Amino acid sequence: MDMLANVALGLETALMPVNLAYCLLGVFLGIVVGVIPGIGALATMSMLIPMTFVMEPASALIMLAGIYYGSCFGSSVSAILINIPGAPHSAVTCLDGNPMARSGRAGVALFMASIASFAGGSLGIVVLMAFAPALGKFALQIGPAEYFSLVLLGMVASSAIGSGSMLKSLAMAAAGIWLGLIGTDPNTGSYRYTFGALELTGGVHLIALAMGFFGVTEVICSIGRLSLSHVTPGKVNFRSMLPTREDLRRSAGPILRGTGLGAFFGALPGTGPTVAAYISYAVELRVTKTRARFGKGAVEGVVAPEAANNAADQTSFIPTLSLGIPGSATMVLLLAALIIQGITPGPTLVANHPDIFWGLVMSFWVGNILLVVMNIGLIGFWVRLLLIPYRYLYPAILMFVCVGTYSIAASPFDVWLMLLFGVAGAFMRLAGLSPTSLLLGFILGPMLEENFRRAMVISRGDFAYFVEQPISAAILAATAMIVLFGAWSSVRSARALRTA
Repeated sequence: MDMLANVALGLETALMPVNLAYCLLGVFLGIVVGVIPGIGALATMSMLIPMTFVMEPASALIMLAGIYYGSCFGSSVSAILINIPGAPHSAVTCLDGNPMARSGRAGVALFMASIASFAGGSLGIVVLMAFAPALGKFALQIGPAEYFSLVLLGMVASSAIGSGSMLKSLAMAAAGIWLGLIGTDPNTGSYRYTFGALELTGGVHLIALAMGFFGVTEVICSIGRLSLSHVTPGKVNFRSMLPTREDLRRSAGPILRGTGLGAFFGALPGTGPTVAAYISYAVELRVTKTRARFGKGAVEGVVAPEAANNAADQTSFIPTLSLGIPGSATMVLLLAALIIQGITPGPTLVANHPDIFWGLVMSFWVGNILLVVMNIGLIGFWVRLLLIPYRYLYPAILMFVCVGTYSIAASPFDVWLMLLFGVAGAFMRLAGLSPTSLLLGFILGPMLEENFRRAMVISRGDFAYFVEQPISAAILAATAMIVLFGAWSSVRSARALRTA
């Protein structure tokens, strides 16, 4: 009965006309900033924070949250159509989404991405409603050793993401770790790998790296092409967007697995949708029997990460609202909006302000329905982007990418750094190296170092501490199994090649 009463209270708050209007505004802005590469939800939410000073707390949170999860929907559009992710977590969607678009199935790819996003987001909301207290307590049990093991598992799984060999992917992940360590040592305050450049003391920004390796690289590699695709989209109607029965059969399992992974990683502070999307893609590569299809337009490679990052978006509110622990910069802004309104986030939020908590949760349902309706309705418009010649589209994209990168810290150095990464990415593409593994290494590297150092301080330098913790030991065992399976697969492939 308590759950029904809470749901009724949440619906009463979420369905108020003013809150519906703010929800619609938030998700619409989220789609727009998600489609435009380099802008992102963080910059948009930062600009709109002053607007929340005169708003009701529930309305402010509903609007900001709509921008946050709406950008997840929108960022997949540019990833699929032009191979440029609107946000870092959509970079992995490029691997199979763009090949689908180039083979004339852009409408199907966008339709399936929308359905997967809606399914992942919906199941994530269910998890948020039913298991927020339990997952919040579990998140508190995750210590440095467990986090280190989880990150290590993600690093090993990332070796499966690259289209080339596992060794190349691991090398790129190591390069990403090195890039992630550039800046100021968080423990000693000393500078690392800055080469005397003061602009690097704050580290390399994720947006500059992602937009360089995926945005600028795509522009460079597209020089000389006459059109965005070798295939004309033709007439776009609802029937042309519908997936085949085989597409639906192949998508059911990846959507469920991606949603489960997204719900788990979203509930852990500091991980979020990017890690969930990469891990889900790696899992699909491991479980599939037709791995050769991945990277060439496999629908599983689109729906799994999209379901994962949208599920993670929803469950990332668990530590933010129930524990007061933000897992990302966008969650920090949400906490700031709460604190500005005089509301203290944490375990007492649900008890003291149930209308705000449950109103926000139920607004997720409204927002997800609005998003899937708008996204499917706009598929014909998005697909027509394929008709725009390169000479018109890509200069505009390059401008948006530069503006988005510059807006991070108003630093021209970040723009030059992004261009440098773009040139390096072009050479990497020629060499068959995977920028996705590098990006994941960049994201996970600082987390790996931070939690390793914390674990070493707690255990006073005893490495056995990692296997003495039950959760950490189980995760390390799973990591070892992945390594052994990868080595066995490599040996088997080598034997088959020699036999052939």
